[in-house]
Amino acid sequence: MGSYLLGIHTPHRKGTKDIPVARIDNVQTVTIPMSMHIGKPAQPVVKAGDMVKVGTKIGEADGKISSNIYASVSGKVVRLIDFLLSTGETTTAVVIESDGEMTAEEVSAPVVNNQQDFIAAVKQSGVVGLGGAGFPTHAKLDVPAEKIDYLLINGAECEPYITSDSVTMLTRSDDMLYALKAMNRYLGVKQFIIGLEKNNKKVIAAMKELAASVSDFSVKVHVLPDKYPQGGEKVLVYHTTGRKIPAGKLPIDVGCVVLNSTSVAAIGSFLRTGMPLVKKCITVEGGAVKHPQNVIAPVGTPLKELFDVCGGFKEEPVKIIYGGPMMGITVPNADVPVIKNTNAVLAMTKKEAKTPKATACIRCGACVNTCPFGLAPVNIAEAYAKEDADMLNDLSVQSCMECGCCSFVCPANRPLVQINKLSKKLMKDHSAKEGNKS
Repeated sequence: MGSYLLGIHTPHRKGTKDIPVARIDNVQTVTIPMSMHIGKPAQPVVKAGDMVKVGTKIGEADGKISSNIYASVSGKVVRLIDFLLSTGETTTAVVIESDGEMTAEEVSAPVVNNQQDFIAAVKQSGVVGLGGAGFPTHAKLDVPAEKIDYLLINGAECEPYITSDSVTMLTRSDDMLYALKAMNRYLGVKQFIIGLEKNNKKVIAAMKELAASVSDFSVKVHVLPDKYPQGGEKVLVYHTTGRKIPAGKLPIDVGCVVLNSTSVAAIGSFLRTGMPLVKKCITVEGGAVKHPQNVIAPVGTPLKELFDVCGGFKEEPVKIIYGGPMMGITVPNADVPVIKNTNAVLAMTKKEAKTPKATACIRCGACVNTCPFGLAPVNIAEAYAKEDADMLNDLSVQSCMECGCCSFVCPANRPLVQINKLSKKLMKDHSAKEGNKS
């Protein structure tokens, strides 16, 4: 797999970390897709004309790798639409017109007496990987207790700009602690490790205070190098436990479960109150934004509402991104909604978004020397150009986490991470063709 000690130093640009958080407590209309998670989309359980409250279930998880979805405002379901996701796939979305009241469902804390109850409660909460991955959290935790040696809390916001997880850790440590106690009691987890980059001193202090308040199980704060991509699961597992995850394997295969810090807080909140996931903290940043800050908003809020709360634009953005600049995905416009795993929204100026002209590869090896997994993007690009699926397999392109380190350091501005993504598709198409022949 190569060295896990590689990576890059990116500009931090954490300008929002000490700015007070803004809130959007109501919004005229929300659009809530039934696919805001990895796995099967939820099945809508409402129809046009139905009245809903904050916390009303509007989407039922369809199988184990799926997630419940809830109304984030009170009002009327006006229509169900076909919604184009940023991945290019289409899903159903529920459009709700707010009545302006934000009337909440009558909820109560779930009754939890054992592991099965706990997993059911996490599923009921609608919590997924809120750092961007979107994997249903109940499915990640639904493993035999004896298999979990460490539960790692990922607080390593290693991408530039993003500070929403830091805000959560500073303001919701009580929710996090509640979740840790529940996971100790019902999952038998004895060792928790909170991974944080060393430049995040205020959060490190807050999490050390949380850890010191626990006496009957172990919570440790592991200070990580301020080097991208510390937040990648395989990188985090290695730096905190010394364990390496083989290609094609998951953290649980080496005795680890990794949860985003905001996901942990959301679990704690649901266990305490019974109110499912209906709102999100989002970093609103980028050179086009007049007053960048973190904003807490209902799921389904149009992005333009976030920008309005931040004073609008200094200049018209030419690109809007879900997530950070390294692994984020461009969206078509500011009308698309906040989804569960939106941790940041960036509005980039023409200067920031300009794509540099690619030139010929100079065989410098910079991409190889920075890949966290020791892959060879330069060789992958050659194999892709030849449409050589067997060679791509030999080069382990499927292990690529698409962190973008290779593209970031390439002096020739080659689109290496994009080629890696296309290479995976080429391999998938090749496998499908071979399957059809047999």
